[in-house]
Amino acid sequence: MTKPPRVTGGCEIQESLELAAASVPDYTEAKAASPEMALDQVSIPPSYHRLAVQRIPLRTGLVPAEPMKTLVPSKSKLNTIEAKRIMSVLDEAIHKIELITLMSYMESHPEALEDTLPEDFVRALREHLDIGQTLVERASILQRRHKKLEEEEEAEETRNQERLLSLELHEVNLLSLAHQFRDSTKTVLRLVLGEPQFTRLLQVQAPGRSPGAQCLLDGLVELRGFLFEKLLTSPMEVREKNQFIQDISRRSERNQEVIDDLQAELANVLKNKESEVEKENFVIQELKNHLHQVFKFSENSLLRTKQEAEKQQKVDFRASQVRLAKTQQDILALRAQYHNLVMENREAEQALRKKKYKVETEIENWIQKYDMEMGEKQDEYEDLESIHKEEKLQLEELRERHAVLVEEFSQIRAENEINSKKRVEAEREMVRMVRAATLIQAVWKGYLVRSILRSKKKKRGKGKGKDKGKGKEKPKEEKAKEKKPKAKGKGKKK
Repeated sequence: MTKPPRVTGGCEIQESLELAAASVPDYTEAKAASPEMALDQVSIPPSYHRLAVQRIPLRTGLVPAEPMKTLVPSKSKLNTIEAKRIMSVLDEAIHKIELITLMSYMESHPEALEDTLPEDFVRALREHLDIGQTLVERASILQRRHKKLEEEEEAEETRNQERLLSLELHEVNLLSLAHQFRDSTKTVLRLVLGEPQFTRLLQVQAPGRSPGAQCLLDGLVELRGFLFEKLLTSPMEVREKNQFIQDISRRSERNQEVIDDLQAELANVLKNKESEVEKENFVIQELKNHLHQVFKFSENSLLRTKQEAEKQQKVDFRASQVRLAKTQQDILALRAQYHNLVMENREAEQALRKKKYKVETEIENWIQKYDMEMGEKQDEYEDLESIHKEEKLQLEELRERHAVLVEEFSQIRAENEINSKKRVEAEREMVRMVRAATLIQAVWKGYLVRSILRSKKKKRGKGKGKDKGKGKEKPKEEKAKEKKPKAKGKGKKK
């Protein structure tokens, strides 16, 4: 199948369609499919009443990228006049698109602002909206024809050539219509910017924009951010960013190599796993066959077992009948024996009942006798207990007196021991004093005797020649006097 020729003015038509989608209300979905075929971005449903701008997704969803620290520019304000002019141009374009995207409110609510607007502005606005709606309708028709041509792959070549020529003519007409729509857009913008009051009124009364228009504005705001960051970036920072991006790309390549190796390893593992799965499936199939054979064999064995069980059941039934008859005979014999035992036990029970009654009467008599004796014992016990309590009180008093007497006795005994010790000490002291006195007396007497003897010797030396006979008798008398005091001293020592 031959492909349709490319549209030369695709970019211009795309821009016109975007403006038309932003300004024309209630347009259906228009989705970007290929940058080469701008007409593929518009699709028209089979039946519609008004165009819906909110159904035109002009772009895919924007994901805001968080800037890395190494990619953030060092400056925060623009320094050059060229950069400021570029940003002012972009800001003015964003402001114009904001006004254009609010024009859909005029189409859906024409009575809201007709009284406050001049007639030339209302006329220009209606012409602009009509051109935009016509542009969108023709673009949708052209898109449907392109799709239909692509679907008919088995058609003849000549017929396809005719269709391609007709499509080229439609595209040329669409391009001229896009130029008209662009001119009308510029005219409307010029009129809107010339009336500041209308701009404020439109911003106040318009409830909001369609999702497609809001997406376009978000994209332009994001573009402004990128451009502002680009203008703030110095050449040195650009080189650093390039170096950083190269490092990231090298890391990405290394990571991609690792990923390729892992994918190859994963493929090998999957192959091995598939071979193992095939082996396991083969084993499972063999087991299923074996299970089928076992099932058949089990059915046959089950039938044989059932037949044997039925035969055994018949034999057991006959044997049970014989045992039942024998058991019934045994039951009759046991019943007769039971009746005889009951009669015998009744007589024994009567005798035991009489004996029990006699024993109970004796027990009652013993209990009464026991109660009487225990009552007497209890009275006696209470009397003894009262006497015991009185004696216990007396014992407590005697114990207290005894404790007092023991304490006094211990004090007296301690005093006696102290007095005896003092007396023994006094006697010992007296003995020492007597001994000392006797010793002193003996020494003194000896001293007196010696002094007397000395005096006598002196007297003897003077009168030797006078009294020799008297001198011989005196020593005997002195010896006798010396012996007497010695004997007295020995008696005192004893």
